[in-house]
Amino acid sequence: MVATRSRLLIGTRGSRLALAQTKIVIDLLRDAARGVELVPVVIRTSGDTLPQERRGGLDGKTAFTGEIDTALVEGRVDISVHSMKDIPAQIDRAIVVAATPVRGDARDALVSAGGARFAELKKGARVGTSSVRRRAQILAARSDLEVVEVHGNVETRLSKLGDGGVDGVVLAAAGLERLNLGGRISQLFQPQEMVPAACQGIIAVETREDDRELTELVRSVDDPRTRAASECERALSEELGGDCDVPLGAYAETRDGTLTVVGVVADPEGRSLVRKSVTGTADDPRSLGRRLAETLRDSGGRRILEGMRA
Repeated sequence: MVATRSRLLIGTRGSRLALAQTKIVIDLLRDAARGVELVPVVIRTSGDTLPQERRGGLDGKTAFTGEIDTALVEGRVDISVHSMKDIPAQIDRAIVVAATPVRGDARDALVSAGGARFAELKKGARVGTSSVRRRAQILAARSDLEVVEVHGNVETRLSKLGDGGVDGVVLAAAGLERLNLGGRISQLFQPQEMVPAACQGIIAVETREDDRELTELVRSVDDPRTRAASECERALSEELGGDCDVPLGAYAETRDGTLTVVGVVADPEGRSLVRKSVTGTADDPRSLGRRLAETLRDSGGRRILEGMRA
């Protein structure tokens, strides 16, 4: 019972970004959990402990969440905080996503060495990213650029600029802003020109399903528009078999009760790209996401995905 607890333990990764997101959640919960100490508990995940070259055998959607969710199920923490885009399609039945607070900026952002915008990058410029989705859309827009892999946390990727060997890096705007690095952004890509990853910028707050009182408390910081967007985007991704190795994106937005979602499927080199959008009511966001997935498949996405699997 929340009323009888003097503190709540909140499981999180230890990166600066994860801790910044956990602080956002703690600040939101402070009023609802008045008089209860909210304590972050850093848990190292498989994705944190293995070097990049040894992560190939890991499930990309559990590498950064699995150990934290295990701690939640086992009662070693009371709440877990994740980036929503890291949560797998199927989560443990003992866990519920109790809240998706107001979404951060979902857009992708270019940070360039000299502040140049995307169109101003010189021919042959080296642009860094760890995302096949970003790679595909960058090359589809400008095949004259060289896209190179950069990995690590936000600060590590930014360190590659200039003398580090790349002319620009593309990162999630929300992550930069949550680390107070928004001033480094050279250009924000609109979702219609570079479709974000499904659930980019969304924080997921999980509780145990049987911890009803705590779940109800956490639900007080849920944002209905963000939840509708996340359900729509996750449904599209699930329908197309999306994981970290598939170049697909989705972005949904509610306005005046109407939900519009744009999605993209591309091959990793950007030679084939299908981008479509559909609009419907916000009452059944998952159905809308599945409808767009089918539209993308029928418009050439099926051929792209089958080619990748082959």
